[in-house]
Amino acid sequence: MNREFLKGLGLTDEQIDSVMKEHGKTINDTKEKADKVDSLESQIEDYKQQLEERDNQLNELSEKAKGNEELTNQINELKEQNEQTKTEYEQRLESQQKDFAIVNYLRDQKVKDPDLLKVKLDLEAITYKDGKLIGIDEQVNPLKESHDYLFEQEEGSKGPTIVAPGNPNGGGGKPNPFSKEHWNLTEQGKIFREDPELYKQLKAQAGK
Repeated sequence: MNREFLKGLGLTDEQIDSVMKEHGKTINDTKEKADKVDSLESQIEDYKQQLEERDNQLNELSEKAKGNEELTNQINELKEQNEQTKTEYEQRLESQQKDFAIVNYLRDQKVKDPDLLKVKLDLEAITYKDGKLIGIDEQVNPLKESHDYLFEQEEGSKGPTIVAPGNPNGGGGKPNPFSKEHWNLTEQGKIFREDPELYKQLKAQAGK
């Protein structure tokens, strides 16, 4: 994305500055999350190695503790704690990897705000295995129709038609979604995302 491309779409300098600023935030946010996942993986690998070393030490102690029931019980308890800790770290890593994969998937689907759309998903029904997300397409594809304002519009797609002042249905334009007769929250959200100035204009026309 560059300024010349945005200018070709008819955006003002102020609008271009705003878009470029948000685009920069998106890139930085993605990089930051990737760095966090990489760091987490490294930490967990270190912890797992430490736990394995402790297990080996405990196994050696077990051999030496044969015949001492109290010491053997303590060693077995420490082994169980080590195994539980290892499982918790692995689950934490899987959760982070799944979350990062979902955000990346939503960005690839041209979602304007992945965090906003995530709340509409049943995350429990989505699984992450072998680097792939399973069950997310079935949830996101219908949202492209029912909540299209959450997605970037394809290049060349038509934006909302400006309605002549004083006539919410005039000029062959779309009905004013703020009017009592044509109240439409979905269309309001779409217009707000695509053209804030038109959003204000239509809202004022409807006396809202």
